[in-house]
Amino acid sequence: MRHCSVQVRGLLTRDELDRYNALMEVGSFLESQTRYDLAYTVQKEVDLLIQPAIERLKDKGRERDRATQEYLDAKRLGSNDDEDEEEDN
Repeated sequence: MRHCSVQVRGLLTRDELDRYNALMEVGSFLESQTRYDLAYTVQKEVDLLIQPAIERLKDKGRERDRATQEYLDAKRLGSNDDEDEEEDN
């Protein structure tokens, strides 16, 4: 069974995390019994379960990128204002 990243797990709701842990336990048991055909089905369920958390992670990244861009724009405007003041003197 493939685990999702720590970042994604951190964004799972409590219910999603409980279900994730239960599915991983079932999948590990199936693999120990060499029932890879059934473990594959469980892995697909895990993949579906974590999709909302992956989207939340993407949204956080987009928000961080937006904040960085706003900071850089403000910094650039501040630099332009400083240059204008130096030219006036």
